[in-house]
Formats: sequence, C-alpha cells, structure tokens
Amino acid sequence: ILILFGTRPEAIKMAPIVHELKKHSDQFKTKVCLTAQHREMLDQVLDFFEIKSDFDLNLMKPNQSLFGLTSRIFSELEVVLDEFSPDYVFVHGDTTTTMAGAIAGFYSKAKICHIEAGLRTNNKYAPFPEEINRGIVGRVADYHFAPTIISQQNLIKENIIQDSICVTGNT
Repeated sequence: ILILFGTRPEAIKMAPIVHELKKHSDQFKTKVCLTAQHREMLDQVLDFFEIKSDFDLNLMKPNQSLFGLTSRIFSELEVVLDEFSPDYVFVHGDTTTTMAGAIAGFYSKAKICHIEAGLRTNNKYAPFPEEINRGIVGRVADYHFAPTIISQQNLIKENIIQDSICVTGNT
C-alpha cells in the first residue's frame, strides 16, 4: 500500500490511516510518499503525528504553477511506483497531489482508494482546481471512502458503482 499526500490537511486526515495500517505490518507492506505541496506546514503535522515518510519528493518550488507541479508529480511518482509497485494507492481529498497521484497510480495498474470521496459543489471553478480534481479522482478510483451519505449519493449520481462506495465518516 502506498499512502500519498502533500499538504497539511491531507496529513491530518491520513494520519489515522497510516497508523492503523502500520499496526498491521504483518499483513500490509505500507509506505508513505510525500509530494510536500505545503512543506513547512506538512512537516509540523508529520512531527506531531510521528509519521516518517518512505519517499519524499519535495516538489514545491517558489512561484510554481499548477502545470509545473502536476508535471513534476507525474514524473517523480513514476519512479516511486516503479520501485515500490504498490497494489493500492491511497489518496485524500481534492488537491493536485491527489489528482495526479490517482492518475499515476492508475497508470501503474494499482487500485486507487479515495479517502473523502464524493464532495461536490458542481461548479468547476469553485473551488479551483479542487472541484475538477475531485471528479477526476472519482473516475479513476476503485474504492471510494465517502464521509457522508450526501457524498455517497453524489458518487451514485455520477454512475459510480455503489458496491465500491463505503460511507466512513471523517477520519
């Protein structure tokens, strides 16, 4: 299992999942990969939750565009996915890390597990680019962990197979 995140909010939401999977190291080989979309704030959360990364892509650069960040996530993740070859890639929410990570995991034929799936505003520019990222991840994800019944209903309206959706609440 590869758990991928890059922002402080993602780290906060993924921390319980990381810790739970690490408790079961006899059943799961779990690795954490960071894009470091928010380096300083991310490091504070990692220290607080005592999470160590196995892969740190450290991708953020000053004044980096979404184009630059997205292309760097794809190229750097290819190396990680080739080296580790996970069966599952866990992503969270709606960041550029989440969207590019889901597509990269799909390209490597891993199963994509989307935490906090199904949130929608139905306005592709609000929030930007997060709303489009959510929809893209929804299309490539194999497992959708929706925080609410409304999120589950949003996914069903988008023709996501109901058996692939689990309402989990907030991590």
